Amino acid sequence: MTAVLLVAHGSSDPRAAAATRALTRAVAAQRPGLDVRCAFLDHAGPRPGEQLFAFSALGHTRAVVVPLLLTSAYHGRVDLPAVLDRARVDGLRMDVMTTAVLGEGTPPLLLAALRRLLPPIAYDGVVLVAAGTRDDLARHSVDVAAGALGASLGVPCHAAYASGSAVTGAVAVEALRARGCSRVAVSSYFLAPGRLHDIAVDSALAAGALSPVAPPLGGNLDVARLVMSRIGSFGLVRAA
Repeated sequence: MTAVLLVAHGSSDPRAAAATRALTRAVAAQRPGLDVRCAFLDHAGPRPGEQLFAFSALGHTRAVVVPLLLTSAYHGRVDLPAVLDRARVDGLRMDVMTTAVLGEGTPPLLLAALRRLLPPIAYDGVVLVAAGTRDDLARHSVDVAAGALGASLGVPCHAAYASGSAVTGAVAVEALRARGCSRVAVSSYFLAPGRLHDIAVDSALAAGALSPVAPPLGGNLDVARLVMSRIGSFGLVRAA
């Protein structure tokens, strides 16, 4: 029996946990009968170890852990493996496999979700706002996603960050204006709302980006399908 655990970073903003649970329900709906739960590395509960032990108590012999992260930065490379190692030390006796983060390789389903969530307004440039990190490779992956999104939309797209980079939402808007863009839309490279999302969006809006902005990816159907594709890469479960 295989169980699925979606692990988010967590936030003190209750909207973030609500969005994670909405995505969990959307994933579960892809395969009725599959035991899909969520956990959080920080702030909200339950924690990943709690959920894995709960799976084991129900008779599950293996679990697939899906990091609800868009970049492979510190939380994915260090925090999550440490939590799983701790569970094993504490006596967890089940096979646990971890998928790639959702943004790895800029999958088509992720681009589809970003396009679908853009508001139906006229624009000639897009700012892709993200949380940000001091990890150069992780930031580069967001820049790659912005380039792919812009190519799919046929307009310039610049990444912007709430932290870890000097390229704020306002800086990205001004860079697009320097390229001749006069109507700049805002796309959200966040899975859930929270303080960092608000910071990035507010910066872009203050520089003249268009409102309304795209919401975080949340429980979008394309993201749920992306999660299922990550799980399916192990050959253990398939989408219905």
